[in-house]
Formats: sequence, C-alpha cells, structure tokens
Amino acid sequence: MDRPELLGTRLFDLTGRVAVVTGAGRGLGRTMALALAAAGADIAASSRTLPELESLATEVRALGRACEPIPADITDPAAADALAAVAIGRFGHIDILVNNAGINIRKPVLELTHAEYRQVLATNLEGYFLAAKAIGPHLVARGTGKVINISSILGSVALPNQAAYASAKGGIEQLTKVLALEWASANVQVNAIAPTYFETDLTRPLYEDPERRRFITERTPAGRWGQPHELAGAVIFLASAASDYITGHTLVVDGGWMAW
Repeated sequence: MDRPELLGTRLFDLTGRVAVVTGAGRGLGRTMALALAAAGADIAASSRTLPELESLATEVRALGRACEPIPADITDPAAADALAAVAIGRFGHIDILVNNAGINIRKPVLELTHAEYRQVLATNLEGYFLAAKAIGPHLVARGTGKVINISSILGSVALPNQAAYASAKGGIEQLTKVLALEWASANVQVNAIAPTYFETDLTRPLYEDPERRRFITERTPAGRWGQPHELAGAVIFLASAASDYITGHTLVVDGGWMAW
C-alpha cells in the first residue's frame, strides 16, 4: 500500500497521459490544455480554428509536451469519430477527455429563434455526447480514463436571456451522471466542472457592459470575476489519480456564488 506521505509527490502527476481537449483554441479550453500539459500530459487539441490550435501547440511544446492540433466541428458525428481516431493514431491511446467546446446566444426566449436554440444545444450538449461516444469505448476497453465535462453555474441556477445556454448546461450535468453510472465498473470516472463568470472571449460582451459586470461582481461573494488560471487546479485534480474515487460529481468553481 502506498505510504500517505509519499502520495502527494505523484497524485497530480499526468506524465504519460494523453488528454483530448475540445474548444481548446482559446479561453478556458486553452488554459486547461496548458494546465494539463504543465502537469505532464500530452495534448490532442481540438477546435474549429486551426491557427488558434497551432498557437496553442507552440505553447504546449515549450512546456516539453507533445501537442497534436486537430480541427474538428464537434457537432458532426463523423468529425468526433475522426478526432478520436487521429488522437489515438498520434499518441497510441487516450486517457483524458475534456469536453469544453461551447457557444452562447443571449436573448429573451420570445426573441430566441428555434435555429439559435438548436445551435447552442448542438455545440454545448450534443457535442459533448458525440465526443464521449467516440472516445468512451476506448477508455472503457482500456479499463481506465477520465472524462471532464465543462458545465456552468447556469446548470443549476437561472438568469434571464440564457434559455439555450442554461438548458445545455443542465443537460451536461445529467449526462455526466449517466456516463458516470454506466462507466464506473470500467474504472472510468466522469465528472463536471461548473465555473461562474470568468473573464474570457465568450463573456467579453458581459464584462464590457458596466451594468452586467457590476451585477455579476456584486452577486459573487468573492467580489470579482474568475480568472482563467483559477480553473487549472480543478481540471488537473479531476484528470489525475487524486480523483480516482470521485465520479458523477460537479465541482463548482464560483467564488461562492452557489453558497447564497
């Protein structure tokens, strides 16, 4: 049995692991990919935009890790299958999937079109399902793996003008639980991270709106927005051996928002 005093030296070490990160080109996805690389993982980075992925790959390689940029539209089942195949072909295996690709269309329900609603759900929920369905069989067959789905506090609470986004995030948390139940016996842990408002490209319109920025800042007990690097510890934890007995859980990273 491992001596407890020695566990800390390797609990969070991802050396030899391979992580697929969707939506990796910018924002929280980019930050999480770099965090996993800093912890020792090689990265299969996916998004729709190749130049962003190539820029990320340069940063990952500067950390001494390998990175394979894989442009993909994760809403396309064939693209999800190709993402898994290319990653396995490049690295030989996959250990970690971070489902992070996301968009948002903020409108009142009476102004939100059916096409816009479906567009958000296709990326933010169906894309997670497709990536998990493509990579999951590989993890299950190997008898080890981690799936980390990026949700939001809006998976549990509601705000106006967020019908599509909140619907998707609520669905992600339920999908996380179902996958956790189905894959637990194969030693594959499936968890979610639910961030609050972080300063990213996706939230820039809100941050640049003085009224909205003030509401969110005042509503957050920590009194500020999250910074992307503050998600690094959560994703490393859920990707590492430190979380081997945790599955079906949503880890909230919110500056105290959900404590109200």
